[in-house]
Amino acid sequence: MSTSENNLSHYELTNKNGAKLKVIPFGATVTSLKIPTKNGELVDVVLGFDTVEGYEKSFQLDGSPYMGATVGRYAGRISEGKFELNGKNYQLNINNNANSLHGGIDNFSQKNWNVDAVTTGENPSITLSYVSAAGEENFPGEFSVSLTYTLSEENELILEYKATTTEDTIINLTHHSYFNLDGHKSDVSGQDLIVHAQKVVETREDCIPTGNILEVANTSFDYRTAKKCPKSIDNTFVVEDNNEVKATLFSPKTNLKMDVYTDQPGVHIYVGGNCGPDLKGKENATYHALSGICFETQNFPDAPNHAHFPNAVLKKGDTYEQKTVYKFESL
Repeated sequence: MSTSENNLSHYELTNKNGAKLKVIPFGATVTSLKIPTKNGELVDVVLGFDTVEGYEKSFQLDGSPYMGATVGRYAGRISEGKFELNGKNYQLNINNNANSLHGGIDNFSQKNWNVDAVTTGENPSITLSYVSAAGEENFPGEFSVSLTYTLSEENELILEYKATTTEDTIINLTHHSYFNLDGHKSDVSGQDLIVHAQKVVETREDCIPTGNILEVANTSFDYRTAKKCPKSIDNTFVVEDNNEVKATLFSPKTNLKMDVYTDQPGVHIYVGGNCGPDLKGKENATYHALSGICFETQNFPDAPNHAHFPNAVLKKGDTYEQKTVYKFESL
């Protein structure tokens, strides 16, 4: 169902439990995700804005928060925006110090996606798509991507991506919601984080990988047992390729739990998105660096420049597929 309020045209999905998901075509963005608790409350567990203008203005901030957006063609950083493919050197647009971040200057998160299908009833869903022209942000190949959001009857937000290209290209898609199980106006410092990862991608100060993969044991990155959310983090955890939970967020306040499942090799954990005093969030919320935590399921940053990292090349004639699930429970 498509509705409009506060100048924000959105599509709303509701499951039989009363969970509600709102999506807008701008950036194929999740603007609201309300999860029912056992005491009958609905908690909006993602940050966002009341208007499309709010999302547009957020990309003019020094550190664009990418609030709820779909990120591509390449999520994360590429060192100096450079990579080599099939013997040819490519120079992407630079938008993060000396590097390319999240697909460049005018990336997927700022495009108006097509709405291809909306289903209602059991396990409601919405499918959006975008065609990126060959050479957009200097990436090779015309690139066609579709994303289906499903709100399951088990209170799961399921994301299924598919993509094809007319030429060999590089790809790394992710979702950039800031989650907060106490509600979007709270902060995450009291919430418990678990990341089922033995290893983390080592990075330089500018968040570009060194190429080393480090053990998390005896480091501040060891979240194999529950610890409070960090005040700041921007790192990719290496997760095993299986069907088990990759990460968990739990709120002792609302007793809501979120488990993250993905078929991707990494979960990038990010805390530190900041809108500053100039841009208010939805319901006039003031968002700060501890307002939310991102679980960006994806390949490793700068993978095209590290031969031992997972493959980031999508070949002409092949289809990229990715599935990520955020599963919510009220305990």
